[in-house]
Amino acid sequence: MKILVTGGAGFIGSAVCRHLIRDTDHSVVNLDKLTYAASLSSLAEIENDRRYRFVKGDIGDRAFVADLLAEEQVDAIMHLAAESHVDRSIDGPGDFIQTNIVGTYELLEAARAYWMQLPADRREAFRFHHVSTDEVYGDLPLDDSLFTEDTPYAPSSPYSASKAASDHLAMAWFHTYHMPVVLSNCSNNYGPYHFPEKLIPLVILNGLEGQRLPVYGRGENVRDWLYVDDHARALALVVTRGEPGRSYNIGGRNERSNLAVVETICDTLDRLSPLPNGEPRRELIDFVTDRPGHDLRYAIDASRIENELGWRAEETFETGLEKTIRWYLDHPDWWRPIRQKRYAGQRLGTAKA
Repeated sequence: MKILVTGGAGFIGSAVCRHLIRDTDHSVVNLDKLTYAASLSSLAEIENDRRYRFVKGDIGDRAFVADLLAEEQVDAIMHLAAESHVDRSIDGPGDFIQTNIVGTYELLEAARAYWMQLPADRREAFRFHHVSTDEVYGDLPLDDSLFTEDTPYAPSSPYSASKAASDHLAMAWFHTYHMPVVLSNCSNNYGPYHFPEKLIPLVILNGLEGQRLPVYGRGENVRDWLYVDDHARALALVVTRGEPGRSYNIGGRNERSNLAVVETICDTLDRLSPLPNGEPRRELIDFVTDRPGHDLRYAIDASRIENELGWRAEETFETGLEKTIRWYLDHPDWWRPIRQKRYAGQRLGTAKA
């Protein structure tokens, strides 16, 4: 297949592109606007592969996307382009409405026009895979309940509300126009090339530099953590084998409180790269004022994708986190220039991937 990946220079999108080129026979067209969190350096290992092409562009430019689809004659679209940081959505929701809702609408319409003119066999095989988040479901109590694909939507932030809207748009295009749409909702991702405004890379890099480690509230909020390469494998299965009109929850079955995540990072860094003064990094933890509408707990039931598509997360939280920390230790040339850019008014905290 030739697959158009939107947002392929982002954290999850770049992992998808690397996986598709490295581990499959598919070809990739990477469409990315290259906003602040995008990084072409995360694609260096595949940039010269004959099956890979990068195109700079905006999903909200329907004519541009239509021309690209006609030129490339893609067999599927994996839509990952999105504004995704909860704190940024609280401070400036407009960008999230424009990219996540309006941009998805424009992309759906460009895809529908392209899909309708395909020959019957290619039209039937075509897939539009909309990639979303578990945050659309709202939150859960501190018990053993899980989000399933039938959990009602109850978004809490401008970010999750914009993603919920885009989910509904994508599925409406399936029900109304019969466009072959598949949907996936993931838990919190982590891993290499993660932009340093998110919790895990922020704590890793602050810890390496001996800076304070911000934790919202008392750190009691719980998330299910998914290693990004496990997620990339799952997404490739959904776009190639997923049933149109169906959604798939993707989670790592690795629930941890935010405080437990930070403490594990501290202990791992102390073992791999002790501070010069010998201070344990747990002493750097700084409890800060909680953010508005902070969901208490997310937890994914991944039974459907496990049973129907045969996917399993390969990394435990401990193995994936150690791989992630070692990657940041080994790649200062990637993250140091980003750290040097101090974004005015930026609030760094516990938002998801």
